[in-house]
Amino acid sequence: MNEDVFNGTVYSLMKKLNIFTMSSRNFKKEEFVKDNEQYQLEFKIQEIGEGSNLTIEKQKENGEYEVVQAEIKRFNDSIFITWSQPFNGRIIFEK
Repeated sequence: MNEDVFNGTVYSLMKKLNIFTMSSRNFKKEEFVKDNEQYQLEFKIQEIGEGSNLTIEKQKENGEYEVVQAEIKRFNDSIFITWSQPFNGRIIFEK
């Protein structure tokens, strides 16, 4: 069995058994950078992984979080979260 097949099998088994550990990283609206008409936030793949199972949450005024469907782009060793306005929030990812 080659390494890619083995890794895929291990990943599938871990997913079925729900063995993944979820981690999060909070971010502030000041971290967003304006890019044309949108704002984007950059994360390095070594910080949050490949980005295959990311959840973006926006912090509401009462301090609670709500899941948002932000655009996620990959480029080289970075993952970019794009939104129309900067916001405080967190990114949840598998570790």
